[in-house]
Amino acid sequence: MSFGNAAPGGGDEAGAATAKPPIRDALAAAAFRLFLERGYEQTTVDDIVALAGVGRRSFFRYFPSKEDVVFPDHERCLADMTAFLAASGEDDDPVGRVCDAARLVLLMYAENPTFSVQRYRLTRQVPGLRAYELSVVWRYERALAEYLRGRFAGRPDGTLMADVIAAAVVAAHNNALRSWLRSDGRGDACARVDHALDQVRTAFREPAATPPAPEVPGGQRPRVSREEDVVVVVARRGAPLWRVVQEIETAFGGGRPSGDRVD
Repeated sequence: MSFGNAAPGGGDEAGAATAKPPIRDALAAAAFRLFLERGYEQTTVDDIVALAGVGRRSFFRYFPSKEDVVFPDHERCLADMTAFLAASGEDDDPVGRVCDAARLVLLMYAENPTFSVQRYRLTRQVPGLRAYELSVVWRYERALAEYLRGRFAGRPDGTLMADVIAAAVVAAHNNALRSWLRSDGRGDACARVDHALDQVRTAFREPAATPPAPEVPGGQRPRVSREEDVVVVVARRGAPLWRVVQEIETAFGGGRPSGDRVD
């Protein structure tokens, strides 16, 4: 499933509702210009509002702290992700759904590659921003896990499965995303992330049902175990030789129909 730049399930009206105010954009642009020129630690909120041409009160109306201006879209993206998961149906594959939700984060980064690369470089340089980024990632992971817990409720180890899969989705997404950011935003970010998330889909795909073993005389079923290239067939004592041979052939995938006797 693919997403546009608007929130999931929304059209032009939803896109207009989530449009960023011009002052907010101006503050984020001014902040990053100063971060690049002076350094993050050397830039104050007063410096940012002076360059943006707004009052100090305006800054805190949009951003609770200087750290928040580095990640201006994460709150919106987290809300979009939560709404997307809440709109899921019972027929939706839960693993596929959380993989699709993770792509919302990718699209946020891909909307403005230059800004995303600058932010990545900045967070590598400032320990406080790395800690802040980890807290944001944790919130995404919790949103995915909460959805999966609801879908896996009642299953053995359902909570464990939900937490493991959510962590795997975040790890796969971030591995591909950071690889793209380290390349200065060159190449197809969506292809990289899709490839990584496909690994999660494959690893946690629902197992196919095991077909029942063939009936044998006496009402018993032969027990067949496979361990690498070793095949063991157990038949009822006293079974005719032709029946034993038939079960061996069946175990190797070359058996005859059960009605064909070999004398």
